[in-house]
Amino acid sequence: MSERRRIGPLVAGASAVVIVFMVTIFAVAAGRSTETADSPLLGRPAPSITSTTYDDATFDLSRRRGSWVVLNFFNSTCVPCKREHPELVKFHEAQSSGGGVDAELFTIVNDDDESAVRKFFADNGGGWPIVRDENSEISVAFGVAKVPETWIVSPTGLVVERFAGEVTAELLSTVLELFDRGAT
Repeated sequence: MSERRRIGPLVAGASAVVIVFMVTIFAVAAGRSTETADSPLLGRPAPSITSTTYDDATFDLSRRRGSWVVLNFFNSTCVPCKREHPELVKFHEAQSSGGGVDAELFTIVNDDDESAVRKFFADNGGGWPIVRDENSEISVAFGVAKVPETWIVSPTGLVVERFAGEVTAELLSTVLELFDRGAT
């Protein structure tokens, strides 16, 4: 009986990994360039980052504990970022209406003109906080290779996923639900 108790969580974990992998494959097959990307941060505590938002509020990732956090690295001149944005709007709207796992979405902006980013969001929607990464400290801490890149941080503060390239609202929701069931 005790051997079954040890094997059960392993089987559940392996199943979750396979499902996340399959979801990612289907997202890529559907015409998106999303790839999960390996990182030494996966399964480890998220970097300690603090900054300010475009609304001049303090952003401290460690204060987000207890919530799923989605960090999307963005640039207003990035064509894949522009293509991805309607999906993020859709994801945010679903989160705001109580659909799916409750997750907080933040856009992280490095090396871009603040007025251009504000105009892009005003023209294309997106009511979530935009975080300044003025000295590239956040991008460096997460090892961002290029935008768009999206990271998921668990309510316990662990980095659980990294997507290089565009994501969809469906992919984010599905992956969050899978991880939430596993209570990472």
